[in-house]
Amino acid sequence: MQLHDLKPAAGAHRKARRIGRGTGSGRGKTSGRGQKGQNARSEGFRLGFEGGQMPLSQRLPKLPGFKNPFKKIYSVVNISKLSRFPDGSKVDAASLAEAGLVRVGLDVKVLGTGSIDRKLTVVAHAFSNSAREAIEARGGTVTVIGEPRKIGPRRLAAKTAKRAPKAEVEEAPAPAQAAPTPERGESREKPAKAQSEPAAEE
Repeated sequence: MQLHDLKPAAGAHRKARRIGRGTGSGRGKTSGRGQKGQNARSEGFRLGFEGGQMPLSQRLPKLPGFKNPFKKIYSVVNISKLSRFPDGSKVDAASLAEAGLVRVGLDVKVLGTGSIDRKLTVVAHAFSNSAREAIEARGGTVTVIGEPRKIGPRRLAAKTAKRAPKAEVEEAPAPAQAAPTPERGESREKPAKAQSEPAAEE
């Protein structure tokens, strides 16, 4: 096969339509555009024009940033709303949903707006620092749902001992020093052979 044997596939190349070349061609006079109107003009309408309504390119927001797909959404409740529960009671997600303070199915976060005047045991998925301090100041307790278990001092010491690098490092043997090379003009002296002592006669 030679270069001049290469041909495009059948139907890949089409001849361009010749318009405006007389009425006998079938596409003369108005060149297939019809009579008058916006589409018959040379400019027509620009790309993206939607007849005057706000086009899609302008309706879409273009501010920088992104939406975090891992954002945690809480149903929040302030400590001022907890005063409706009796003193010494346990307040959890079920009791808050029954009172209509949170949405069912969402994790609960307690915020510190307002004040509390009673001792409560509050169980929720998250607490703000001010809410935790206010509840504990009244003698109540705070329990976080799903909080990782704390490691005891013995297990913590064992873990840190494993991670610590070894203090003792084996010392590598020192390399043997090479004999100094004699200066120019000096003769190299051969080492004297050790004389073997005569065997002692019995």
